[in-house]
Amino acid sequence: MTASSAVVLAAGEGKRLRPLTRHRPKPMLPAATRPILEHVLDALVEAGVRQIHLVVGYRGNCVRDHFGSEHRGVGINYVEQDKQLGSGHALFAARDEVDDVFLVVEGDKIIDSKTVSAVRDAFARADSTAAVGVVERDTIGEHDAVLLDGTRVRKIAESPDNEHRLLNSGVYAVDERIFEAIEATPTVAGEVSLTDTLSRLTDADVEIHGVRTDGLWVNATHPWKLLDLNRELLVRKQMSNPQSGAHRDERVWVADTARVHDSAVLQPPVVVGSDCDVRPGAVVGPFVSLGQHTIVGSNAVVQHSVLDSDTRVGANATLVDCVTGQGVRLGAGCTIPGGPTAVQANGSIYEDQQLGALLADRVHVGGNASFEPGTLVGSGVRINAGVSVSGTVEERATVVN
Repeated sequence: MTASSAVVLAAGEGKRLRPLTRHRPKPMLPAATRPILEHVLDALVEAGVRQIHLVVGYRGNCVRDHFGSEHRGVGINYVEQDKQLGSGHALFAARDEVDDVFLVVEGDKIIDSKTVSAVRDAFARADSTAAVGVVERDTIGEHDAVLLDGTRVRKIAESPDNEHRLLNSGVYAVDERIFEAIEATPTVAGEVSLTDTLSRLTDADVEIHGVRTDGLWVNATHPWKLLDLNRELLVRKQMSNPQSGAHRDERVWVADTARVHDSAVLQPPVVVGSDCDVRPGAVVGPFVSLGQHTIVGSNAVVQHSVLDSDTRVGANATLVDCVTGQGVRLGAGCTIPGGPTAVQANGSIYEDQQLGALLADRVHVGGNASFEPGTLVGSGVRINAGVSVSGTVEERATVVN
């Protein structure tokens, strides 16, 4: 039997992406000019999925308000995970919504329809309890490694060594037996993980099929990794909304409603969202995504950056390796130089990261302020004109001379 429905797990906050997830869940963070989750749902629709069950929890209204009752003609049914107690617990919340065979997809990692189709089709052919999409990367990093014996999964766990290159894509095909397995999975630190459930099944010699694919797979584990995600999407040309937008050339995407002054320069690859305004003499790109309603002031320079919706960049400002949340205001002459640098976040230090600064939602910065590489600024911060900022600035703080 071939799966025609999918459960999408989109209930988590994404704590490692704070402060960007202070007001919305990780799946709603920007991937180029659209939320990560929108790319995920595109992949499901393009793979032929006809019903989407969307599990929401943390800031779930952000998801509901954005998508409504359907996506590209495919109905969306919302399932509430009241407490965020792990991916297995989130899937179990959808138990009464699915029948027989279905797909499970993590809503905070960008995939493509090729991976979804490969996992679904392999499960339909194989005599196994589940199928898991497996992708190869140069390094596993903080992701779960998959150990294969031919096409059979032997283990899903943290990377056993630095040489391992196969990781779990977060795309699964399963049947109703998965719910009994979840019920039997012990909690760890108060959570039930779907990968723990699958690992227990492999330990019990239950067959799980590993499906190797070279399809698109991108995950942002920390706020500055949104820059890597953006670069990957721009390189792979995955930005365009299938329902709107226009192209200037093959590596410059400008929405129909955007305004780009004749003297402005767009250095590819770059994407300019709807109702943006790029003013005279501005230089935008390469590797820049401007969210809707963003303004780049005259003679400003923006490179290697992701500016979320309603960002305002003042005249003569310079932004390199910058990530902004929604509603950010940067005054004239502000300077954000690029990395690499050490970034201190969540009690850890991350060496050699490419980050100029991260400004969360509704940060307002006065003119001629400057930022040291690796600066993290929480939501609602006010920074006075001419101030030099470094390190971490907690939300709603005011920074003065």
